[in-house]
Amino acid sequence: MVLAVVLIVFMFADRIVNLWTDWLWFGEVGFTSVFAGMLRTRLLLFLIFGVVMAGIVFGNLYLAYRTRPLLRANSLEQHALDRYRVLLTPRIKLWLGLIAGLVGLFAGLAAQGRWQQWLLFANGGKFGVLDPEFKVDVGFYVFDYPFWRYLLDFGFAATTLAIIGSLAMHYLYGGVRLQGVGDRMTTAARIHLTTLIAVFVLLKAAAYVLDRRALLLDFNEGTDLLGAGYTDINALLPAKEILGYISVLVAVAVIVFSNIRGRNLVWAGASLALLGIAAVAVGGAYPAAVQQFTVKPNIRDKEAPYIKRTIDGTLAAYGLDKVQTKGYAANTLTPPASLTTDNTVVPNIRLLDPAVVSDAFTQAQQIRNIYDFNEQLDIDRYTINGKTQDYVVGVREINYTKLTGQQTNWQNKHTVFTHGYGFVAAPANKTVCNGLPYFVSGGFLGEQAASGENGTPSGCASSTELISAQQPRIYYGELATDYVVVGRPDGSTTDTEFDRPAGESEQHYTYQGAGGVDVGSFGRRLLYALHYREGNFILSDAFNDNSKLLYIRDPRERVKKVAPFLTLDGDPYPAVIGGKIVWILDGYTTSSTYPYSDRTDLAESTTDALTGAGGVAAQAKENINYIRNSVKATVDAYDGTVTLYNFDEADPVLKAWNKAFGGKLVKPKAEIPAELAAHFRYPEDLFKVQRDLLSRFHVMDPKEFNSGADFWQVPDDPARHGTATTTGKQPPYYLLTQFPGETEVTFQLTAALTPKDRQNLAALMTGRYVNGEPKLELLELPRENRIPGPGQSQQNMANDPDTRQSLNLLQGTGGQSQLVYGNLLSLPYGGGMLYVQPVYLKSNVSNPFPLLKKVLVSYGDKLGYADTLDQAIAQLVKGTSTAPPTQPTNPTNPTTPTTPPSTPTTTPPSTPAAPPAGDLAEATAKVQAAIDKLRAAQTSGNFEEYGKALAELDAAIKEFEAAQKAANPGG
Repeated sequence: MVLAVVLIVFMFADRIVNLWTDWLWFGEVGFTSVFAGMLRTRLLLFLIFGVVMAGIVFGNLYLAYRTRPLLRANSLEQHALDRYRVLLTPRIKLWLGLIAGLVGLFAGLAAQGRWQQWLLFANGGKFGVLDPEFKVDVGFYVFDYPFWRYLLDFGFAATTLAIIGSLAMHYLYGGVRLQGVGDRMTTAARIHLTTLIAVFVLLKAAAYVLDRRALLLDFNEGTDLLGAGYTDINALLPAKEILGYISVLVAVAVIVFSNIRGRNLVWAGASLALLGIAAVAVGGAYPAAVQQFTVKPNIRDKEAPYIKRTIDGTLAAYGLDKVQTKGYAANTLTPPASLTTDNTVVPNIRLLDPAVVSDAFTQAQQIRNIYDFNEQLDIDRYTINGKTQDYVVGVREINYTKLTGQQTNWQNKHTVFTHGYGFVAAPANKTVCNGLPYFVSGGFLGEQAASGENGTPSGCASSTELISAQQPRIYYGELATDYVVVGRPDGSTTDTEFDRPAGESEQHYTYQGAGGVDVGSFGRRLLYALHYREGNFILSDAFNDNSKLLYIRDPRERVKKVAPFLTLDGDPYPAVIGGKIVWILDGYTTSSTYPYSDRTDLAESTTDALTGAGGVAAQAKENINYIRNSVKATVDAYDGTVTLYNFDEADPVLKAWNKAFGGKLVKPKAEIPAELAAHFRYPEDLFKVQRDLLSRFHVMDPKEFNSGADFWQVPDDPARHGTATTTGKQPPYYLLTQFPGETEVTFQLTAALTPKDRQNLAALMTGRYVNGEPKLELLELPRENRIPGPGQSQQNMANDPDTRQSLNLLQGTGGQSQLVYGNLLSLPYGGGMLYVQPVYLKSNVSNPFPLLKKVLVSYGDKLGYADTLDQAIAQLVKGTSTAPPTQPTNPTNPTTPTTPPSTPTTTPPSTPAAPPAGDLAEATAKVQAAIDKLRAAQTSGNFEEYGKALAELDAAIKEFEAAQKAANPGG
């Protein structure tokens, strides 16, 4: 018994410790109602279903034992079974209880995992929308159907185990025999077993009834869309009803005929065989014949009404039923002169790519090697001095993977390097210092950054913090992957946490926030020593009565733990709200049982070229057919406070979850601060799902939909990380711009769509908020247009001979530097399409960072390529460059050019086949000398020399181009 107790303690010790620490953590964030609700629900489901399963199994096993024959036939079979009966009979209840208990344990463990289904079943309401076939509220399918299906599965499992167990007990005690004279089965055994079989068949009848509703959730064989089609409604639906009645008759026949007319299970077997034959004939052969001979020859006409149902259901379930579609001819091929004087679209064109410039932020803003920014920064907008501007933003965090040497010991890692410092922002349309961002917010940089101190190039930052946070410390962030211990001892005036550099010295700090779990007592330290399996919680002198433990510090993980029923967007972003730095996250409610709504894989539809890179988390594989951005969540970067706001008050799923946890889980939408609401963005993952579906479901005519001739696709990313080799779908991008038909500049999420298996542009899709409400728009181009799509435009711009030659010069001899293409923006303007793409230069040295060097633009058949956007647009308007023909494509992949733009198509002028003469030779030598000087400056880390070298390289390239034109005026 002692060993058993010790074994049980070791088996459940981890669970007990984890439950205790979870309770403390939920208490810290103020969501103990969630933890208690989840724990209570799971425990109740475990007990109820475990006890019911154990009771069914025990009751049937014991009934088989109690109805055993007192006199058994004398046979070798029975003699062989005597030894087992001798072992079991003296303690039969104990043995049966152990078997039933083990089965109940597994049943309870399986049932407690259904806690979300139960809470929705118990708290769900109505959608106010009826399904088109049975006229039943959609709430039945979303809230009730999944749990009813589980109850049926549980019933089948319990009945099957009861049949198997009872048959075994009857055989063991002679109620069922395989040898000897007379009946092979006693009357008691026959009644018992046939009753269980009848119960199983009745459950099958109930399943047929539920299956009729499930037809609206199954795939239509004829169209590969979700929802019942012609065959399902006209053949399979009545077949399910017939089979339900047959099942009831079979259940009656099993009991009546097996126990009145027969003395064995022949009638039961025959009845079950009849049910099987009926299922094959009525439920299989007949629908298959209808599909083959009625539907397939006339599929467009037969399936049209049901395709229409799926179109309507999909648009409603994904929030696409209010998409505004506008036509845009895009037939203007000549760049309008107004491009040079425009004050709405052109001044707001974003040149900084948040997926590229992170290294530039790090190089210019990190100050110490332990600081870092996420691999992908974020885009947000701020209104300063009455002007709204979009900014590339990020927070300076400690990257724990960069700690080295003594920095990695337990005390330094967990008690000294506890937090990052500063919110950093740069206007998205502005660069200075030969390609570096212009910083208007940098935490502790301030005037030091503007004057060039602490390693930041002079002039690369504003002298004032235009976007400043009163509390700039970052204790909770995307790079905060480990726990930290904070708190100053009583009476001490010594701060131990590294805060920030101050000239040649360092400043320290002690955490003053409300976040963290108290670990001042020995009991708490012992608890977390067991939780983390770390002895320093007991042995280290870093702990005191005021110590706090901060853990689960990643904003996405933090919200996910607080609201496990939400699916969170993969890209949280920081914002300065009321002087505080907060993380903003989008939360989705989802379902997979919305009738007549097409199902999509959430992971697949949200994956693009940037998914999994830095701050963009990949979604888990999950099939959904309903989604709403129902929650906006915030996490305070200093004290970790989690707040959930109701953003879609009409969402029935969120209403059910809020009711399940006491009605106060989320704050009403009216309580969202206006300053916070001003920073809400149309969520990326929701937009990607909607974009993926609209590529098909923009076709409203069911017959055209069935043909699929007008379907679109999301184009591959035309250029990412310096290569034209595609790495996935083109990510959507945030813009501050004005589209045709709009009266003002808005902050919106935009994506281009191309016809399926083609590269010309089909439509632009945008998502934004208008007066706090989401708005989706589709700017659709005529089908016959030949406007290049993103991939074609990128090829045209990058493969222009003059442009390519200049880019080769930038790369240097032997590829000394790497070209990095930024996000390609598609902008409707003046009846045509303006494409803009920044080009960055990154040297092939240690710790390289990108510098914005050139801007590519195209409009119609004209191209522009210059150091700045204004210069490139001026080229467009003057018509100084003409686009070459579209590059031939790879026949195995029509979106991949045969010759990637990043591959030099000509010999770099810096290594000519024959030495040029005169001015051209002198210009070539200057280019090479500038490149060598640039490499030396970057290797040494001297920003001042690096800036001078870049300026010299620009001047040398211009001189080379002028000399080349002079030497070959006809070329």
